[in-house]
Amino acid sequence: MKIGILGSGIVGRVLAAAFVNEGHHVGLGTRSPEKEELAKFKEDNPLVTISSFDATAAAADILVLAVKGDIALDVIDQSQKENFSGKIVIDATNPIASAPPVNGVLSFFTGPNDSLMEKIQGHVPDSKIVKAFNSVGSAFMYKPDFGGTKPTMFICGNDEDAKKTVREILDAFGWETEDMGKVEAARAIEPLCILWCIPGMLSNQWTHAFKLLKK
Repeated sequence: MKIGILGSGIVGRVLAAAFVNEGHHVGLGTRSPEKEELAKFKEDNPLVTISSFDATAAAADILVLAVKGDIALDVIDQSQKENFSGKIVIDATNPIASAPPVNGVLSFFTGPNDSLMEKIQGHVPDSKIVKAFNSVGSAFMYKPDFGGTKPTMFICGNDEDAKKTVREILDAFGWETEDMGKVEAARAIEPLCILWCIPGMLSNQWTHAFKLLKK
């Protein structure tokens, strides 16, 4: 598949390299293709095409939104909204506010009855948004190793076929997938980011993931 990663931070770069490793054609979209760290990334990952947001979005079959939550809608606009129409969009964003953490707890700019994913879906209503990759650190997004136990990635979205495709991607990436339903479930999935970050903020413990146990 042709995968377009929107965002050249650590999450975007990790996912870009992962998709290449799985045999996909990958473009990495960024506001500043000339950034020094991207030159090094390109050297290490020559199969990744680095270009502007709109060029990356136009060329892709599947998009991955991997930017800071507070600029997500702006990046979509820079990528040209028509480039999202009819496409699966994996939403890895979190609505983290600019306020500093309080006792290790991040603040969100959304409320309990809202989510950033819902705002994104409303911004590009013709796209097929699927929430994924928001509740774990970048070091464990691809082939996470927890001694043989597969961690759980929680997803949600309105399009069943899109979620099936994302589940197949997550299977290849080494994850167990739990589908939590429609877009409103992002109100519960996005705050997992807060919970995941607390051990890191308080104890510098970042090597963990969630696991749903079922009987």
